[in-house]
Amino acid sequence: MMDEPHTLGRWLRDRAGSDPKKIAIDDRGVAVDYQTLFSRADQLAARLRDAGYGPGQRIATVSGSSADHVVAFFACAFLGISFMPLSWRLTPTELADLIRRSDPALVLVEDEYVALAGAALRMLDSADTPPYVFLGVTGVEVHAPRSRTVVTSREVRDDDPLLVIYTSGSEAAPKGVVLTHANCFWTNMALAQSMPMRADDVVLSMLPQHHVAAWNVQPLLAWWSGATVVLERSFQPGRILQLIGERKVTTMMGVPTQYRLLQESAEWPTTDLSSLRDVLVGGATMPVEIAETWAARDVFLTQGYGLTEAGPNVLALPPDQLTAHSGTVGRPYPFVDVCLADVETSLMLEGEATGELWVRGPSTFAGYLDDEAATARARVGEWLRTGDLAHRDGSGNYRIVDRLKDIYVSGGENVSPAEVERALGQHPQVSAVAVVGVPDAVWGERGFAFVVARQPLSSDELHAFAREKLAAFKLPAQIVFVDELPRLTIDKVARTTLRAAAVQVIAAREEENAHG
Repeated sequence: MMDEPHTLGRWLRDRAGSDPKKIAIDDRGVAVDYQTLFSRADQLAARLRDAGYGPGQRIATVSGSSADHVVAFFACAFLGISFMPLSWRLTPTELADLIRRSDPALVLVEDEYVALAGAALRMLDSADTPPYVFLGVTGVEVHAPRSRTVVTSREVRDDDPLLVIYTSGSEAAPKGVVLTHANCFWTNMALAQSMPMRADDVVLSMLPQHHVAAWNVQPLLAWWSGATVVLERSFQPGRILQLIGERKVTTMMGVPTQYRLLQESAEWPTTDLSSLRDVLVGGATMPVEIAETWAARDVFLTQGYGLTEAGPNVLALPPDQLTAHSGTVGRPYPFVDVCLADVETSLMLEGEATGELWVRGPSTFAGYLDDEAATARARVGEWLRTGDLAHRDGSGNYRIVDRLKDIYVSGGENVSPAEVERALGQHPQVSAVAVVGVPDAVWGERGFAFVVARQPLSSDELHAFAREKLAAFKLPAQIVFVDELPRLTIDKVARTTLRAAAVQVIAAREEENAHG
């Protein structure tokens, strides 16, 4: 396996040859078998090749999850073209910025997002505007690349970029994470060893396809294994539970918030969950009560940890270890090495320790798109710096403490927002909470908490509750109740937005106090 070409286009080609009539995709009730999926991808690849597209180029998409989108992915995989799915959740201005910076040779647009993509493209200078076509419309001519650069056809190589996935950009402009064919091959092989996929599996894919997990956490492995992938375009708890019962879903992946919403759905008590076998949780550490609720229905969740730059899979905690190692995210996947580095010296730490989590292995990214400086900052030799502060216990399991950039210093003491959030979140009337550090003239920084409450709750009551669980310096100086938290993704809070809001609240209160 080490010496074979690790290109993913061959996966679909081989599967179409061995199981042509097996269903590859169930797209909103429309079944697409492996032969049809391969034929459509092969035809699109031929049209792209004839129009002058090939290795080294990028094709961007603005599309929801669909069979057409998967066809476009494999067409790019056949040709050595980078497939770059852009988020349909962005504003036209944000989308235009990504298109301008990433310089795709072509943009494929699904009809549902024509208005969004059109508004973004109109914001570009004519010299920066790539040609675009409608995704899934076979009669539309594929125009030649804007640059008219002659592309030499050749065999696809392991180191050809396959996916370019933009990170959410919680602290700065989003960066394009480049994952090669080999990167994606090895992250899927690691997943295959940890949670083997079978040809009779039914995978429910409910994450948007502009996320890396919508490709590299189960769907691509399913198409290598000959399984069926049920694609769902949006997350509606009742609809998801209906699909689990009707399609006899055996395996799925989601974030903790999604599993909480599913168990709180009115359809939860009556849904047949007996088909579920491997259920993966990622994106954040899973609260123990979620695992217990699902376990009561004989569904046992696997906690995972990863990041786009790592392909994304890094750590996993099997269901049978959840009780003994509650709050941890497990140990490394096969083919993945991890270590802890001292935050100040970057020296590797041995034994039980707390430090920055570093990752290495064949699944770690090739770099950030056209950003050598950011790539250099993310790497130390062959190691990828995750930016996450983690603790390794005596058993070798890891717990994510917080994002290093989110930790603030109050009166000389480091404060982890995640720790404060866990304490406040244990109050029965708190449904969501986010804590950020804001400048303070006396303490350097103080905590500011934004809380979503299920029922009316006072800041004094919540402070008193937290005082029993947190040292005084960790208590947030101010608590503000909001209807919802701004989010970049379903499980990632927009902390930059919250910091700005906190500063505004503090300034308004200071002005109010100054005027009596």
